[in-house]
Amino acid sequence: MNAALHPIGRIAIVSAQQAAQLQAEEAAALLVDVREPREYESLRAPGAVFLPLAEFVARHADLPRDRQLLLVCRSGSRSLRATMFLMQQGFSNVANVDGGMIAWKNAGLPVRSGPTEPGEGELPPAPR
Repeated sequence: MNAALHPIGRIAIVSAQQAAQLQAEEAAALLVDVREPREYESLRAPGAVFLPLAEFVARHADLPRDRQLLLVCRSGSRSLRATMFLMQQGFSNVANVDGGMIAWKNAGLPVRSGPTEPGEGELPPAPR
């Protein structure tokens, strides 16, 4: 799937619909939510990994390099910063979700809310 490029650099941008499609494909992209805990609990995409921006620098190395990473926040600004940071760290298959969770919800894509289930939002185990 072709992604647009952000005007400030060579940063891939995908729509919420494209992100949902990439997440559903066989070689599933990993949706990474960088919002604050209360935001994540109030509204989130099913299957999204939760890695708040406040912990992002310290924990980014836990993200898999063998899958496409789609960064999402409320509107796309914080996730854009996280996307740029990952690119600076050598991650090559990353994209920002344009419009964030606002666009996701407005597109009628599946959402969850309320307390998280055990394991929900956790990073997948590293491949052996």
